[in-house]
Amino acid sequence: MHWRAILSFTGAIIAAVGLFMFPALLCSLYYQDQAILALACSMAATTAIGLIMHLGWRRHVPETVSHREALLIVALCWISASLFGALPLYFGGAFDTFTDAFFESVSGFTTTGSSVLTDIEATAPGLLFWRSLTQWVGGMGIIVLFVAVLPILGVGGMQLYKAEFSGSRQDRIKPRVRAAALTLWKIYLLFSVILAALLLLGGMNLFDALCHTFSTIATAGYSTKNLSMGHFQSVYLQVVVMVFMFLGAVNFALHYQALRGRPLAFWRDSEARFFLLLILACISVVSLTLWLSRTYASPLEALLHGAFNMASILTTTGFVTTDFEQWPPLAKAVLFLAMFVGGCAGSTAGGVKCIRLQLMFKHIFNECFRIIHPHAVVQVKVSGKAVEEKVIAGVWGFLGLFLLLYLAASLLLAAMGLDLTTAFSAAIAAMGNIGPGFGSVGPTENFAHLPVAAKWLLSWCMLLGRLELYALIILLAPEFWRR
Repeated sequence: MHWRAILSFTGAIIAAVGLFMFPALLCSLYYQDQAILALACSMAATTAIGLIMHLGWRRHVPETVSHREALLIVALCWISASLFGALPLYFGGAFDTFTDAFFESVSGFTTTGSSVLTDIEATAPGLLFWRSLTQWVGGMGIIVLFVAVLPILGVGGMQLYKAEFSGSRQDRIKPRVRAAALTLWKIYLLFSVILAALLLLGGMNLFDALCHTFSTIATAGYSTKNLSMGHFQSVYLQVVVMVFMFLGAVNFALHYQALRGRPLAFWRDSEARFFLLLILACISVVSLTLWLSRTYASPLEALLHGAFNMASILTTTGFVTTDFEQWPPLAKAVLFLAMFVGGCAGSTAGGVKCIRLQLMFKHIFNECFRIIHPHAVVQVKVSGKAVEEKVIAGVWGFLGLFLLLYLAASLLLAAMGLDLTTAFSAAIAAMGNIGPGFGSVGPTENFAHLPVAAKWLLSWCMLLGRLELYALIILLAPEFWRR
């Protein structure tokens, strides 16, 4: 292990977290709230510690890092960002314990959106701005941002890029990783500017528009209001947010192709097609159920609430407009199952990703076909290209590990005294980076009442989900640390 390289990279990320606190400090100064000193001190301390680590171990850093070192850097950077990101929340008085501040910070950087704030609107604006900004930073990944500057630091970033986007396939936007990362961030910034402008046109003030932009484009879910998007009671705002939740959950490589004049790239990509058809099917089932059960007075109202909340859960954003726990059993069941899906690979969404489920279904179909036609030669194909068997094996390995860890987390939460509905929904809400669950962590509830041990466990689950399991799990294997 090249520990100097690992500590140098981690220090650079910590310093970046400190610098990202500056906009939140400006917001706090503008509103003259009680978090000015906390944000200023946290920013200074975080930036200083990061720079000392980065510059102190920058010398004699190797030109490349190994795959093991890249995985360790990714894990350390996300954990460090969450730890230092919790400082303003803790010292600013938003939380009484560091456990709660860390939970909120992890939830932000992992774009989960689960919260332990009991009264959001009573919190200092500067802290709410920082809370939302952590989601925007985490949306495309702190690591991806620094892949763009790793060549400047004297190293290549391919290993980090692979570790951050450890999906079943890699979409190469440009040959060089630095150029690819910069392209992703340009698209991310473009969408953010457009969305903020549209929210301002819809009647939001600048503060709310920016905070909801950060949460929407990152498919995250933190709101500045206790009632989330339901506070605004605006069909226009709900439609705009719904569209950008969907865009955030689609592979950003496809956005690049569309902006280059190939809009049909979305439909030609089998995963994007699968995701679009799935979300339309789920919205249809939920909306029809809400209308037939007379949960809402009109078909249009049922469609609006059904579409927004279904899209929010399936894209792992977590905004809500109504208490969906009052919905009929079928609608709630569809919502719960959607928590296991998530968006597309290469997007800001969490979950197991549509591409993995698509490959799983195709492999199951092929196995059934082989039973009927034992001598047939069939292959799993995605977008017209054959998928290697080792990729299929990797998908099944990931799905099996995800299910195993989910069951373990659910049982541990149940052992801590949570009822089954809360335990099983809280576990998938954390691992899928979704936000709200069911039971006592439902859309009108929060996670503040959970035991301390449960909050630390769910924080670990959020990190697991964001880093797609292996970047953290592999650190527990003794073989990882052997030469």
